[in-house]
Amino acid sequence: MSIVLPYAGIVLLVGPSNSGKSTLLKSMIEKEEIVSSEVIGSDDFRIMVSDIEFIDWRDRAKDEADSLMDEYQAISGEAFSVMDAVIEARCRLNKLTMIDATNLHPDDRKRYIAIAKKHHVPIQAIVLDTPEEVLLARDEGREHPRGKRRIRQQCQTFKREKRNLKKEGFSSVYTIKEAENLEVSRDTNPLEKDIGHGIDIIGDIHGCHEELILLLEKLGYQKNEEGLYLHPEGRKFVSVGDVMSKGPESLKTMLFFHEHVQKAAAYMIDSNHGWKIARWLDGRNVTLNHGDEKVEEDFKRYEEEHGSEKAAEAKQALKEFLLQAPSHYVFTKNGVQTVICVHAGIRDAFIGKQSDAVSDFCRYGDTDGFDERGKPVRKDWHISHKKSTLIVWGHDPKPQPLLINNTINIDQGAVFGGELTAFRYPERQVISVKASQNHSGDDENPLKEWERNRLNPPNIGTFINGFSVLTEKMGEIKVQQDIVKSAIDKLSHHTIPIEQLIYIPPTMSPTPTPSSAAHFLEHPREAIDYYRSNGIQTMIAEKKHMGSRAILFLFRDMEASKTYTGFESLGVIHTRTGRRFFDVETEERLVLRINQDLRESGYFETYDTDYVLLDAEIMPWNLKAKELISRQYAHVSENAILDRTMLKDKLEMAALDNADIQGWLKEYELKLENAHTFKEVFQKYCWDIEDMDSIQIAPFHVLAHSGQAFFDKPHTWHMERNREFAKYSSLFVETEYKVITDEASEEEVISWWEEITSEGHEGIVIKPEFFIARNKGKLLQPAIKVRGRKYLNIIYGMDYLLPANLERLKNRSTGKKQKLALREFSLGIEGIRRYVKGESIERVHECVLGTLAMESEPVDPRL
Repeated sequence: MSIVLPYAGIVLLVGPSNSGKSTLLKSMIEKEEIVSSEVIGSDDFRIMVSDIEFIDWRDRAKDEADSLMDEYQAISGEAFSVMDAVIEARCRLNKLTMIDATNLHPDDRKRYIAIAKKHHVPIQAIVLDTPEEVLLARDEGREHPRGKRRIRQQCQTFKREKRNLKKEGFSSVYTIKEAENLEVSRDTNPLEKDIGHGIDIIGDIHGCHEELILLLEKLGYQKNEEGLYLHPEGRKFVSVGDVMSKGPESLKTMLFFHEHVQKAAAYMIDSNHGWKIARWLDGRNVTLNHGDEKVEEDFKRYEEEHGSEKAAEAKQALKEFLLQAPSHYVFTKNGVQTVICVHAGIRDAFIGKQSDAVSDFCRYGDTDGFDERGKPVRKDWHISHKKSTLIVWGHDPKPQPLLINNTINIDQGAVFGGELTAFRYPERQVISVKASQNHSGDDENPLKEWERNRLNPPNIGTFINGFSVLTEKMGEIKVQQDIVKSAIDKLSHHTIPIEQLIYIPPTMSPTPTPSSAAHFLEHPREAIDYYRSNGIQTMIAEKKHMGSRAILFLFRDMEASKTYTGFESLGVIHTRTGRRFFDVETEERLVLRINQDLRESGYFETYDTDYVLLDAEIMPWNLKAKELISRQYAHVSENAILDRTMLKDKLEMAALDNADIQGWLKEYELKLENAHTFKEVFQKYCWDIEDMDSIQIAPFHVLAHSGQAFFDKPHTWHMERNREFAKYSSLFVETEYKVITDEASEEEVISWWEEITSEGHEGIVIKPEFFIARNKGKLLQPAIKVRGRKYLNIIYGMDYLLPANLERLKNRSTGKKQKLALREFSLGIEGIRRYVKGESIERVHECVLGTLAMESEPVDPRL
């Protein structure tokens, strides 16, 4: 006889005492058919909770026997309570549990059936039907016999109950009369698949067969002689379901997947439309609507072209195919679960499990009734996803792949005129093809609805426990829970309206290595060497203004602002933490002045744009840093000069009588000079602000116009735009820059840096030729700041150049700062790309929130 054990769940051994349950389990362990931890025995738990192995109340006086019976029942109650807790834990973890107990009473079996149902695991019964005389003989040979009366009672119960077992809800019931020659095998989880050479997960196709083929070809699949699309590297494609309905070629697409799945060239998952069509094909009473009626039309045409017999064959084959489609797939890499593919959503507790409840959730997601149009109200199931496994899903059309909480939606509404998307794993790359048209003919286009709801406020619950952002430049960027809450608080209380906050500029890294020159901490040579070593030959060196970083989001007119933000405004100017740069009154006057200057120059008409987004530096420094300058720099410098002057004077008097003090005197002369340098440096960046004309704005990046971002432009293009702005308005100033192409231009830049920094200017920023630079696929630093010797006095202290201090500073680590700069840079680019594509405020907001959150990472602020 053969028994197939489930891959997980509960197996009840049913039979009276002495029927051979423990012996059978021991044999399975010895043959390595199961492991000892999979066996749960009631006797073991009685000992565990009571330290008592056996209670014998036979041949006892009645009062003693009754008391012992009470004790036994109390111990059994506690033992089964603990035992059930362990069984439930194993069910939650999707493990197999063999229960070694008599399980003769229906209430006990119902309890375990309920546990299995609760945790969506199968339950099986192995019934040991051993003759009564054998049971009695075995009992006499036991160390602690159960007694003839008890064995006979159990036999009576067993004869009555074994007839009912097949009606109680077990997935299978095996009855064993003789354990010899028993063959035991283990089932594997049909939901688990190895990724092999890689998988390409495809979003909702909805009968868009033409787009499917274009996408497969774009992914590198090639059609063979049998008409199968195979990848030369052995990859397989996976559908998240809804391959049919709404679109023009549902039947063709279903037959395509049926053939590829049958030949093990692809996978397909169950879905709401797939389930409905399966039941319709099975002859059940199903109303075909919401695009499902197109499947029926396809079959009618198919029957006209190929005949009724061929059509019947196709219906039968597709019915079986759709009914057998799994609720989800768990893909493993090196034996570890890494990716879950599902149609509409899944709870963490459902992963790798099968039940009617699991299937329903996977088909429809988490719903909360129906709206006035009769469509389900969808809830954000992905907020509760806590595991590290990535969940790839579809069902709910979004304009772009939506990565939230380690889940990614890849239904981009191909049938509604959007895109058909594939998510490549393990590369984590998104590949899409544009739909040729809106195939649905449906007035209720979810992509249009998404556009209408674009300005709806974000759901904070989506982000509060940490989240991930899928960026084009760095792939998935995780924002951990411990840094999110403070960023949410800032956005809630301190920043400008989130409809206007679409970009937070990234932090900037200094040179990756300190200067090799003796008296320098930073030097252009190291920045240039960094880019050259990464294959960049042309670089831009821009003068670094000593002001405050600012973002200018400026609109053509009030109507344009209302279109993009939902309210009237000519624009906003904010800091790199999202706060308003000026008070409201000053900002309104300044923005109005800039708007008039740009309109007079014809800027908005020339570039055919409704807005311009600028990354800039605003001077003077004391506009934003007045309190810092007064408290930290002015106060420090005045006291340092006063103290050091007094000490120098005293040392000069003492040196007249003691030549040994000369060294100390020289030290304080140098320290006094450092204090004066410190004062000179910070004062250079401050001036009186008498009126608006005292303000200078130096834009160095034109980030975006309406419908277009400018990350593909070289930095020389951005510098030319900087010069244009200086011509448009007296508020804008030019930024000096030089291009590095060879050794001569490199030396010219270094000489220029030495000259301007000796005068107290902050320094320069060296950038690769293009906004986004890579080497062998690795994203490079977008910019490296190189600050001057004098300026660094106000960063590292007025005595930082003393040999001991400089040596210590040269050992500083910039690694974390560099990683932070790249992540923030990628988030910023992603947010702007989403904004110019017209994506929702929530989608843009996650990039802004991610950047703000990362600003709270513990990194030395002086770097």
